[in-house]
Amino acid sequence: MTEYKNLLVEKQDAVLIVRINRERALNAINKETIAELQQLFSYHWSDDSVRCVILTGAGEKAFVAGADIPEIGELDVRSGTEFSARGLYLMKTIQNFPKPVIAAINGFALGGGCEIAMACDIRLASEKAKLGQPEVNLGIIPGYGGTQRLSRLVGRGKAMQMILTGEIIPATEAHRIGLVDEIYPPDQLMTKAIEMAKLICSKAPLAIAAAKECINRGLDTQLTSGCDLEKANFGMICGTGDKNEGIEAFQEKRAAKFTGH
Repeated sequence: MTEYKNLLVEKQDAVLIVRINRERALNAINKETIAELQQLFSYHWSDDSVRCVILTGAGEKAFVAGADIPEIGELDVRSGTEFSARGLYLMKTIQNFPKPVIAAINGFALGGGCEIAMACDIRLASEKAKLGQPEVNLGIIPGYGGTQRLSRLVGRGKAMQMILTGEIIPATEAHRIGLVDEIYPPDQLMTKAIEMAKLICSKAPLAIAAAKECINRGLDTQLTSGCDLEKANFGMICGTGDKNEGIEAFQEKRAAKFTGH
């Protein structure tokens, strides 16, 4: 497995666990970490041995506490646009990754950290986690998709409130407004994340990928177009061996053995 400077990577069966590892900086994300995450997701894009990814932060204090402030301080119009483009490309990669990505938010998820979490498919949080987009406190705005994904997750009004005030909210409030999907005691977060990931891994990989694509692309189009996309994917899945295995297993009252074909 590839070694990274700022990432700790391990595998449990078909689950890839990725820890952003800049603990002294509260896992703040810098240009190098962006590049390593991009490399990791690109490398495993077609890796059939990986069926689900868990993304979390090293240590107990932070998922990702934001971007690297000194890097931001050096930005001008041109380099600022490039900085945003690199982050947006990574968020798009995570969102479109053909296997589900679970964010296990173990602490602060601020700025770019909140944006990374929002690009993931499922967000699980520790009861001690805190989330927010406080960029206005630095005289800037979110640059990795925060203005777009937050409003889609929690609604226009709440997104406006959070981004324009820069407020940081606790996990309980994030759960209430739909920014995170589940919250757990800190010592149970990774256990629960791994349990969910392994449950997903037990399902048909092609069906999981198709469902993820339909949900993501459908949100960016009209209902009719989204249903057309679902129809096409449903038809494609009906031609797979995994569909035959799933039906046979159900009829024979046994666990299905999906192969991704």
